[in-house]
Amino acid sequence: MTVTQLPLMDVAGRAGRLRDRFGSATIDALLVTRLPNVRYLTGFTGSAAIVLVGPHDMVFVTDGRYAEQAVDQLGAADVPARIEVRTSQAGQRDVMRDAAVAYRRLGLEAHGVTWAQQRAFAADWFAGAELVATEHLVEDLRRVKDPAEVARIQAACAIADDALGVVAPRLAGRPTERDVALWLELEMRDRGATGTSFDTIVASGPNGAKPHARPSSRPIETREPVVIDFGCLVDGYCSDMTRTLSVGDPGPEVRRMFDVVRDAQQSGRRVVKASADCAAVDKACRDVIEAAGWGDAFVHGTGHGVGLEIHEAPRVAATARDTLASGYVVTVEPGVYLRGTGGVRIEDTVVVTDDGAEVLTRFPKDFLL
Repeated sequence: MTVTQLPLMDVAGRAGRLRDRFGSATIDALLVTRLPNVRYLTGFTGSAAIVLVGPHDMVFVTDGRYAEQAVDQLGAADVPARIEVRTSQAGQRDVMRDAAVAYRRLGLEAHGVTWAQQRAFAADWFAGAELVATEHLVEDLRRVKDPAEVARIQAACAIADDALGVVAPRLAGRPTERDVALWLELEMRDRGATGTSFDTIVASGPNGAKPHARPSSRPIETREPVVIDFGCLVDGYCSDMTRTLSVGDPGPEVRRMFDVVRDAQQSGRRVVKASADCAAVDKACRDVIEAAGWGDAFVHGTGHGVGLEIHEAPRVAATARDTLASGYVVTVEPGVYLRGTGGVRIEDTVVVTDDGAEVLTRFPKDFLL
């Protein structure tokens, strides 16, 4: 499926599912301020907007930069919101204050409101309402991806697969880490991506011992591991993949690191299915690495949800309390990092099914180029 063939999403139906959660949250309406949640509910992609979701209606406020864009995007998504454009913050406040006057208990997104905003909302914007801190009302809806959302993530994964296929052979020419990161972005954009889903990681040789190393001017040498962690955006949805490659044989220690991490990643993927505990996926990966004697060198969780944000619920970690469900999209990405030697990480993005998982990142896991 190409970027131009993506199926339509039912954006308009999401507000109704959100309203179904108002009772358990004991609120009459919700003020949505987190931009990924605004996009999820309305289809709006701009950088400034707030949405008041009431029991029967929705009020959308943005500034003058996005007047036409808001009308176009909410109209295309068939979202029945009242769109208001106000350039000043005072004007936006007045619109929202009037829209919320009938609501006794108004929910705020606890993870999307600063202390200063909360004080302004309480003292000025919504002085007559009881403000209620809510957690993850929209984010919990976003956990389960519908087929159209999965199609976008899958398209982003396919673009990343193709880009790495073009760039990987160039490692033999001793490019710098920055060169590789730039090439990947250009190849992904050339295939229809709108950008990278996070800052690309290219970490060669000893730099690979730092899980989130930034690409540097260091040339990539032969016979050393190169950790490449990257992804792109398609219609707002992210991909995420890591492969570890080497031009020539890096020696027995690094070969063993790769074999252990590959086995750990496969072990974790086998556990992924609906009703599996996220902690159990982490344990399946961690047990393999600990048995090899490198438990202390696996210094991060095994994965995370992927969607409109590159890191979203659920967490896949030893301390996670989440349980997987069909439609979740998560990563499985164990790693081993040895100071002075380098690192190995292998990561796939997978969509959870009733009886397992479908792997969306399909670039081969061959180590040697």
